[in-house]
Amino acid sequence: MNKAELIDSLAKAHFEGNKAVATRALNAVVDTISTEVAAKGKVSITGFGVFEVLHREARMVRNPRTGERKQAEAMDIPRFRPGTDLKKRVEAAAKK
Repeated sequence: MNKAELIDSLAKAHFEGNKAVATRALNAVVDTISTEVAAKGKVSITGFGVFEVLHREARMVRNPRTGERKQAEAMDIPRFRPGTDLKKRVEAAAKK
């Protein structure tokens, strides 16, 4: 499902078919989560999961094509950890 399909689904299920309101709602949620994570914060949605920043230390890496080894810089990367309820829903859907 892409963003447009998600907006359509939200509009039908929660906003009486109003795509403009669904778009604003989705954009507000995504913007709020993005802003908090970019500021190295953490957003926890109980049952769904946690959006956070993970610090990756500098390390040696190898180019698989050439075999050349070089130093990769330390960096912060965004991470999502699924919550218990989300994991259970995925497992239940896989069993069907």
